[in-house]
Amino acid sequence: MMQRVVDNIIAVTKESVKTFTYESLNNIVRLINGVSALLLTFLPGKANILEGIHGWELRPTFRGPRFPRWMENGVSSFNHFIHELSVDSDSDGSSLDYPYGDEDSDVDTSPGSPLSQSSRVSRASSFSRNDRRWMGWMWIRYIFFWILLPARFLLGIPVRIFQLSYSRSSNGSSAPGSSQVLQARAINKMQTLKDHIVHRTTDRRRGVIEDLHLAIEIFIEAIFDVVHKAAHFILSPSVAFKTLSGWYSLSSSGTQDSHDSDSEVSVPTATLGENDPAPKERNTSFQQSLNTDARTCQDVITELGYPYEAIHVITSDGYVLLLERLPRRDSRKAVYLQHGILDSSMGWVSNGVVGSPAFAAYDQGYDVFLGNFRGLVSREHVNKNISSRQYWQYSINEHATQDIPAMIEKIHQVKTAELKLSQPDLEEETNDEQPYKLCAICHSLGGAAILMYVVTQRIEERPHRLSRLVLLSPAGFHGDSSLMFTVVEHVFLLLAPFLAPLVPGFYIPTRFFRMLLNKLARDFHNYPAVGGLVQTLMSYFVGGDSSNWVGVLGIPHYNMNDMPGVSFQVALHLAQMKRSGKFRMFDYGSASANMEVYGSTEPLDLGEYYGLIDVPVDLVAGRKDKVIRPSMVRKHYKLMNDAGVDVSYSEFEYAHLDFTFSHREELLAYVMSRLLLVEPSPNQQSSQKGLRLKKKGQVNS
Repeated sequence: MMQRVVDNIIAVTKESVKTFTYESLNNIVRLINGVSALLLTFLPGKANILEGIHGWELRPTFRGPRFPRWMENGVSSFNHFIHELSVDSDSDGSSLDYPYGDEDSDVDTSPGSPLSQSSRVSRASSFSRNDRRWMGWMWIRYIFFWILLPARFLLGIPVRIFQLSYSRSSNGSSAPGSSQVLQARAINKMQTLKDHIVHRTTDRRRGVIEDLHLAIEIFIEAIFDVVHKAAHFILSPSVAFKTLSGWYSLSSSGTQDSHDSDSEVSVPTATLGENDPAPKERNTSFQQSLNTDARTCQDVITELGYPYEAIHVITSDGYVLLLERLPRRDSRKAVYLQHGILDSSMGWVSNGVVGSPAFAAYDQGYDVFLGNFRGLVSREHVNKNISSRQYWQYSINEHATQDIPAMIEKIHQVKTAELKLSQPDLEEETNDEQPYKLCAICHSLGGAAILMYVVTQRIEERPHRLSRLVLLSPAGFHGDSSLMFTVVEHVFLLLAPFLAPLVPGFYIPTRFFRMLLNKLARDFHNYPAVGGLVQTLMSYFVGGDSSNWVGVLGIPHYNMNDMPGVSFQVALHLAQMKRSGKFRMFDYGSASANMEVYGSTEPLDLGEYYGLIDVPVDLVAGRKDKVIRPSMVRKHYKLMNDAGVDVSYSEFEYAHLDFTFSHREELLAYVMSRLLLVEPSPNQQSSQKGLRLKKKGQVNS
């Protein structure tokens, strides 16, 4: 009898502690979200910054909350789902223990009768008619709830003890063998809890708040499990002695294998596109389950059913680059996509099948290559022991003169070899002609690097192998920028001599803080007011640009294992361009150093050599772009047009990141239309015609 009372007290105390801690955490989160909504009310310009961004439809006012789109007539679809789930559970007669969620604490939790559709509609309509009175009543209830919370907590303990004691005593007296039934129920409950914890642990879309809920649950369960066992040992010494004897016998027999199996679990897996799709076992560790989303570009491409190929490219200075591909091996038209600063190839596939440039180009028959610049936290290099300072010792010059040439030459080698194998009747490459056409689509820093690449290749009289350039908000000219960028430029150039020896690059150095950033990005979406506030503040920092900056933080290439960074010299190079008002190469700081690299005391001014560009160029600017304003893109256009380059200029109602991270059908249509302007050369057209005639003759024969 004493043991049963102690069990009831421990169970009630555990549930009370859970309830108190869960509700305390939920109330803190609600307070943070409410304060964020209040701050958003007073911030200027937030309407333009949050306009059109999914997830921040909530516009806080003092008249009461405005419900998001997923709520209809004051009742959320989630509440409908919970109600239907509870009705189904009651009808099945099952009893499951669900963990506490993020529900409002002032809502009556007593079980109610099932509601019909008409009753729910009538309740929703009455809510919409009396929303002001309801809000006032809710505030009064909320205040009284906090006042009476200690009393409810203390008075609820004896009530719960009495209920548990009565239920257990009645079950024990009425049903023989009830101990076995209770033991089976306890085992099922623990298995359900274990499955729930495993599911929550392996879920890659958890945020910090969700992790706190899970950690609290595991901690409380562990503490009270120890207390429960200690109480049993004290009240039942004989049982304690038998248990200890059993533990000693098990430890003497050896349990090393079980310990090894706990650290790593074998999971049967299969990868789409493998030659042998049979499930294979792989080891998954606890470290892998900590990340919210560590998918790679390969994962996104293969999950959507597209082919994938990874090509590792080594530059002349030893950097290992990842050139990713959606292969069409027999296609004679290829496209090379190059990302911008703090980005990766993931940006070209992040919008799914419908809204991603890489998939759109592949569906149009192109062999698609996705380039990745150097500058990852993992420091991929042929020298495995390269130091951080040595790895980050590069500027935009190296992107244009090392990275892009290495990747384009690899594309040329691959395409030439594959076309010779698949189409042996093609004419041999002569007079600098190549059996395929390669176009480049580049964004931001990638646009500046590809222009620098074409100009330097032409100066050195080397083939650049490109047929057309489509540049989306290209960098290079930054004279017309916001006040924030101007202040940062002056401060950065002033402190550059002192920061250069201390800060080789800008990135998050530890796995923990990279994981924290990834999880916070998830929380920003779970709590719209907090996400809207962070979005607004980040937009202020970049001059008011309305790109979805918070959404970009959730892209999987920002994960605990790796992320793109920016070297100190790349940032210094951009500051030099802004200070000089010219698109020029990196200034090494002394006339002798510049003379050694460029053959002159000043860096090469690329704008003066735009006349060497011998391929069509399509420049695209965003009217809402505050990072690279349309006036700066028009400066590229004016210099190219004056130099006689075949150049076009277009503007769209986009911010800076909308060119890659937003679903824009009109942009995809424009880019594809520019690529289709590239026609095969005459000798290639004749060879294609000959191949068609040959195949037709074979069919007729």
